[in-house]
Amino acid sequence: MTIDKQALRERYSPKPAPECHICGAQMTIQRISASRITYGCTGATYDDKGCHYAEGRSIADDHYEQSRVTVVDVSDPDVLALLDENIQLQRGKDAIEAVALALRDDMRDAREQLEEAEKQIVELSRAASVNSQWKPDVCPVTGRKFFMWIEHETLGYVPTYGGPFDSYTIPTRDSSGEFSCERYDHDLGGWVGGEFIGLYLIDDDEQCRVSELEERIAELEARTVTPPKNNVANVGDSRWMWYQRDLMWIEAIRAAGIKVKGE
Repeated sequence: MTIDKQALRERYSPKPAPECHICGAQMTIQRISASRITYGCTGATYDDKGCHYAEGRSIADDHYEQSRVTVVDVSDPDVLALLDENIQLQRGKDAIEAVALALRDDMRDAREQLEEAEKQIVELSRAASVNSQWKPDVCPVTGRKFFMWIEHETLGYVPTYGGPFDSYTIPTRDSSGEFSCERYDHDLGGWVGGEFIGLYLIDDDEQCRVSELEERIAELEARTVTPPKNNVANVGDSRWMWYQRDLMWIEAIRAAGIKVKGE
């Protein structure tokens, strides 16, 4: 149940003297009997020289008799004192709650700051541990200089090379032999995926095959055909002579190690 304290205060507070319904002047107390107070409009004022009546007024005249009114005074100073005490208690309660809320906010802020400090300590400890690890000063594949250690979501802390706008991990080879590396964009503040660097690694067998092919190409390029003597046909030569010259050219081509189609 909610108590209307303002209504209680108005109910138990002393009431001001009523105004005269005839002339509108504020009346004065004429009689008090228990809780009953009688007011009347006497028309009199008082100063150092005594009592003075308003014009046309006299003591106990008809105006006075007609203005008299009796009011029941239910004012109670104890109730008002209790209400005042309640206000003070409520103010004290509000102040305590405000302090409690402030302390709660301060404790929450302090807890968040502590958690952040603990995270920073862990990060600094991890960074100190990482920085003490060995890493190449220069990327063995690209030749980029070491820039900084950066935490990767799957690889952990990795050394990166290049910088300051972009830095790269040491390239690794995939199943096809192609090299790629992870790129960190310092403007965006994050990893932006892998990049192929245009290098491939082949095994020893593949290298041997490449060498053999290069030697074979060199051999083919070095082949020369020595024209046979009397290789020029003359007008009027017989078919037999033409055939002999063709055979001579075929032999010269064979001698150069070139196969003749149709054989």
